Parts: sequence; structure tokens; C-alpha cells
Amino acid sequence: MEIEAKGFSVNLEGANWRKSTRSGPYSDNCVEVAFVGGAVALRDSKDKAGAVLLFTPEEWLAFIGGTKDGEFDLA
Repeated sequence: MEIEAKGFSVNLEGANWRKSTRSGPYSDNCVEVAFVGGAVALRDSKDKAGAVLLFTPEEWLAFIGGTKDGEFDLA
């Protein structure tokens, strides 16, 4: 499967998808991430054939930083 977005054209065949170590075995709201072709790909772990989002490395680092800083905490 090849996708194009944000100036990237990446082939997801053989991508090494990883799930967060904080995702438990009984959690149903997990995502998986793969680093491919200079981009960061994200998908729903329950729908491996579904939509894939692509991010630039800078966008990904901003997201990770916001997560660590509690920017997305509900309260």
C-alpha cells in the first residue's frame, strides 16, 4: 500500500508498526506508529487496513512534546 501526503510518498508494505508500551492487552483505543520514508505514519490498531495519517517529523515531535507536557489532558 502506497500513500501520498504532505510531500511524502511512502510504501507501507513491510512497515514496522509499533504500539505504545502503555497500551494494555485489554485496551480498545490504541494507535500504532511506523517511521517510513522520512514520515511518521499513524493508524488505528483495530483497523489495520483502514486510514493512515502521515505526519512530518516536526509535527510528530510537537505532538509528543505536547503529550509529555500535559497539553492534551482533559483536566
